[in-house]
Amino acid sequence: MERGTALVLGATGGIGGETASALLRRGWKVRALARDPARAAAQWSASTPRPAWVAGDAMDAASVIAAARGAALIVHAVNPPGYRDWETLVPPMLENTLRAAEATGARIVLPGNVYNYGPDAFPDIDENAPQHPVTRKGAIRVRMEQHLREASTRGVRSLVVRAGDFFGPRAGSNWFAQGLVKAGRPLASITDPGRPGLGHQWTYLPDMAETIAQLVEREHALATFESVHMAGHWDADGTQMQAAIRRASGRPDLPVRRFPWRLAMLASPFVPMLRELREMRYLWQTPVRLRNARLVALLGSEPHTQLDAAVRATLEGLGCIQAPRTHGERQAT
Repeated sequence: MERGTALVLGATGGIGGETASALLRRGWKVRALARDPARAAAQWSASTPRPAWVAGDAMDAASVIAAARGAALIVHAVNPPGYRDWETLVPPMLENTLRAAEATGARIVLPGNVYNYGPDAFPDIDENAPQHPVTRKGAIRVRMEQHLREASTRGVRSLVVRAGDFFGPRAGSNWFAQGLVKAGRPLASITDPGRPGLGHQWTYLPDMAETIAQLVEREHALATFESVHMAGHWDADGTQMQAAIRRASGRPDLPVRRFPWRLAMLASPFVPMLRELREMRYLWQTPVRLRNARLVALLGSEPHTQLDAAVRATLEGLGCIQAPRTHGERQAT
């Protein structure tokens, strides 16, 4: 695909922000929709290329269609705030993106996850695995992808890039930043939500963003509806991520504590976030591993940042550890 204009919905979030950055680095013109463009722009690093911020709301079809005018790509990376209200907010936002894609001819990119799958697809999952979800969010994700597949019969092109649990320097709403560690706080311990010895799959968001950027530039090789899986980082026994956090913090004795699932269950009727986490507990009780054969067939290899470098950048971005000072900074002190 010729590098043209991309519209990113959800550019203030982890996936959307990283994807916007990856596209900009590769020469795309990027528009980003935000209810408050000035505030969104102020949060963007001044040392990197920036998207052109456009006022609008993903819940408003007219503003999405207007922002997508002339775009070759629409990245649908928008999610309801606080992990809540999926039933009422997710379907209309996707419908607005579909309408914009039909109006412009743009390809839609949807970042996907493992919520679509149930135990009949575990533990090793390829793109043809049955999608029988066991949660409300999983059912919504399945319907989203069904809508994209149905739209492909009308010529609407889409790409689902599916990955395991996200982590990254700009991503605060995920298990890494809200479970294993606490974003914005110095490291005091690591919380482990998984069963002892259980494998778990992680995906570094800058790698996912680079994967998306590379894939959309191979338009000639993509199906009208295309779905690919990322392998990311496979933690075979649940201890490798903990060890990487300890190395990044320089604290080999950093304690590991069990996630208080029983307490979370008791409190979940009163705390919406805990109620949402409880629903996804099953993903910490069994190994779930995506296989990336289709991705490798398309790209040759999967973009992959070494685990220690990815974890250090994430902890620095989340404010859990300090970035090393440069030589100039050391001289100035």
